[in-house]
Amino acid sequence: MNRLLALAALLLTFAACNPRLSNGLRVHDLQKDVELVTSKGTILIRLSDSTPLHRDNFIRLVQKKYFDSILFHRVINQFMVQAGDPDSKRAKAGAELGNGGPGYTVPAEFRASLFHKKGVIAAARTGDDVNPMKASSGSQFYLVQGKVFTEAGLDSVENMRLRRKLPAAHREVYKTLGGTPHLDQNYTVFGEVISGLNVVDSIAVVPTSGRMGSDRPLADVRIIRARLVKRK
Repeated sequence: MNRLLALAALLLTFAACNPRLSNGLRVHDLQKDVELVTSKGTILIRLSDSTPLHRDNFIRLVQKKYFDSILFHRVINQFMVQAGDPDSKRAKAGAELGNGGPGYTVPAEFRASLFHKKGVIAAARTGDDVNPMKASSGSQFYLVQGKVFTEAGLDSVENMRLRRKLPAAHREVYKTLGGTPHLDQNYTVFGEVISGLNVVDSIAVVPTSGRMGSDRPLADVRIIRARLVKRK
């Protein structure tokens, strides 16, 4: 009996220290990183507290094992690698992918401090013609590989794609680390890769179908499992 009482007291203490939030998550859940174990290696992602809607949604999907066995269904070298379509889990070779999801969207969370440098995770979405509020897919995401830009290249992006000036600090990152600046403030960035950028690079260069709008790898690249891990 004493052992049972001690165990009950321990469980109550743990619950008090790690309360459940109104969104169903535990406080400790928000302090963990996401580990993607892929067929090309392991990627570690830190989600941003500046985008709580996307952070919490991604954590819930990881906890539900939503991403386990999902493919990177769209891969473009020097641009990005995309995953999150549940239809890809059992997709036949050559099948068109990219339209699957959980049946809901997430409101856009654009933040000036979060931009499309190499290694960020951002939410995919449908186009402006059917999605003027730029709401994110409920599950599809991409990891930016991008490329390094020159001053002239960034000027061109500003004038032709963004129609606005990039912050000086962002320009410097795009000239050194690289990224995809034309997506800034159009797609929600909600975290970044903190380990495994080499894995992103290795996925980005796999041979693909090359069809516009598809770019599915000829040989499947799969997320074997996704899980929350303690931050180091």
